[in-house]
Amino acid sequence: MKKKISLVFGTRPEAIKMAPVAKIIKESEFFDLQIILTAQHRELLDQVIEIFGLKSDYDLNIMQEKQTLTHITLKVLQGLDIIWQKDPPDMVLVHGDTTTTFAASLAAFYKKLPIGHVEAGLRTYNKYQPYPEEMNRHLTGVLADLHFAPTQRAKDNLINERVPKENIFITGNTVIDALLFVHRNMNQLKPQDLVKNLPEKFILVTAHRRENWGEPLKNIVLALDEILKEFEDFYVVFPVHPNPLVREQVYSVLKDNKRAILIPPVDYVTMVYLLDKCYLVLTDSGGLQEEAPSLGKPVLVLREVTERPEAVEAGTVKIVGTSKESIVREVRRLILNKEEYVKMSKAINPYGDGKASERIRDILLYYFGFIDTPPSEFNP
Repeated sequence: MKKKISLVFGTRPEAIKMAPVAKIIKESEFFDLQIILTAQHRELLDQVIEIFGLKSDYDLNIMQEKQTLTHITLKVLQGLDIIWQKDPPDMVLVHGDTTTTFAASLAAFYKKLPIGHVEAGLRTYNKYQPYPEEMNRHLTGVLADLHFAPTQRAKDNLINERVPKENIFITGNTVIDALLFVHRNMNQLKPQDLVKNLPEKFILVTAHRRENWGEPLKNIVLALDEILKEFEDFYVVFPVHPNPLVREQVYSVLKDNKRAILIPPVDYVTMVYLLDKCYLVLTDSGGLQEEAPSLGKPVLVLREVTERPEAVEAGTVKIVGTSKESIVREVRRLILNKEEYVKMSKAINPYGDGKASERIRDILLYYFGFIDTPPSEFNP
């Protein structure tokens, strides 16, 4: 008898990382796939669904202007309660650290449905860094039955929190599966017109996290302005988050700088294209810390801590924080010191080999008794 696997996600990062899992489960003769969108982010989510050719079974469509974490949590709980009352799955898969992830896990727990947590075990052990993601991840981990850890360190974190070892599997990160799929199919998928005719040398920048709103973001954009003044052959390409708190600060400093290319948020295909073409990445994103190294791009992280220390240890990522001086210094180092640049760009990505989704499928086959032994774990 087939088992019904429900994937619940609501933001673009979740959709990107869950799309390969959805595709491979859908292709399996042992599973029926149920996709539930919360639409915590609406437009950005829809772009990814289209790219990967997915179709939702249910769409809660909860997004509203100036939505709060409380609003998201309540709407997801209420919506999933109704859906799973009439159409319950055999397993719920959630991803990472969003408010959708935590709320969906809680809803599944209330229905006594088994929970699988994709990208489990990442930790900073500072509940406000990143906020609210760190606690979303902790709380989801407490509720989950299966933990798909991307790395050995993530598995160790879970073991230290007394999660049974037999419930933890190192799979690598599914974002690498998605990245490599899009990179291979770039000619067919095609990036957006707004990135045509880009300059040869540019720094790709993303910055939008809640903890960077205000003074940290001001420091970031002032640093970018100084970098552009010092290196006249470099440009900055900055997909600016639509949140007014972010947009206003970025444009107030950079709007008149002709080498600051400020564009709207881009779809995932375009982001992969930008990653492939850029010189280096400045970001407060978690996903880009995992993705950029697979394309040989150094990453400077605009945060004080990261829940992805493996990349720092591997040398593909460096935390620079949000002080203007630190950002300018580290960008200058990578532009002027070619040896340092090559060292970062050639380091091995510790996050995946493009087969994480296959491992997750096979773990589910093992869990439900369709196969006798679990798959071998990811080992970079």
